[in-house]
Amino acid sequence: MKKVHLLVIDPQKDFCDPNGALFVAGADQDMNRLAEMVRRVKDKLSAIHVTLDSHHYVDIAHPIFWVGKDGTNPLPFTIITASDVEAGTWRAKQPSCQTRALEYVRSLEANGRYPLCVWPPHCLIGSDGAQVTAPLFDALKGWEQGFKIVDYVTKGSNPWTEHYSAVQADVPDPADVTTQLNTSLIKTLEDADIILVAGEAGSHCLAFTVRDIANNFGDASYVGKLVLVEDATSPVPTFDQFQKDFVAEMTAKGMQLTTTADWMA
Repeated sequence: MKKVHLLVIDPQKDFCDPNGALFVAGADQDMNRLAEMVRRVKDKLSAIHVTLDSHHYVDIAHPIFWVGKDGTNPLPFTIITASDVEAGTWRAKQPSCQTRALEYVRSLEANGRYPLCVWPPHCLIGSDGAQVTAPLFDALKGWEQGFKIVDYVTKGSNPWTEHYSAVQADVPDPADVTTQLNTSLIKTLEDADIILVAGEAGSHCLAFTVRDIANNFGDASYVGKLVLVEDATSPVPTFDQFQKDFVAEMTAKGMQLTTTADWMA
């Protein structure tokens, strides 16, 4: 029997509940569909990996970290560039953090990943919003009744860097192994025959996770093992094109597409 791994990106209440701090429109229905698929094909799933966004309130991508010239914090979804920090439009609230903050936004621009976006505080460690949304959690427990264990992978607890990708931070911290490439997870996925991918958001965390996994496979042909469950992911509102670009890029490299209803129908 083929080894089928399910990789679910950040299926947490803050993203998947309409009352969540950073609700991704459509994510509640995404997870309902995914939960039903897990219940339907649970005996065919060899392994399940679930990533969990896990932030502190004080974080370089949260409003509290920054202040403008008038002393106020930026609004959520504000983009902060290196030139903004150099010009003093935005600066670190704590003067002792200014040098490292400037180095960070410069590093983001140099590595070609997303510019720094200020997000509403979300998936705070210990908060209700950080929990797996109930419909999917119930389905995962059902799978575990087969005496299997869901592999939960946390990310994002380093306050100095965004951590969209589940396998490495946007700017890895040399002093923090949790921000560096998660070779263990990648090697585990390499051993699968099929890697189903779902979760939130298709424009950000899911997109960069899949890109980083694909770019670090030991064999480029392994990209063909990746199968995106299209109706179990949605983009952050106004970032729809990011998800479309990701799907076009990865399908051109060999990633396949399916839906919750079509998979092993």
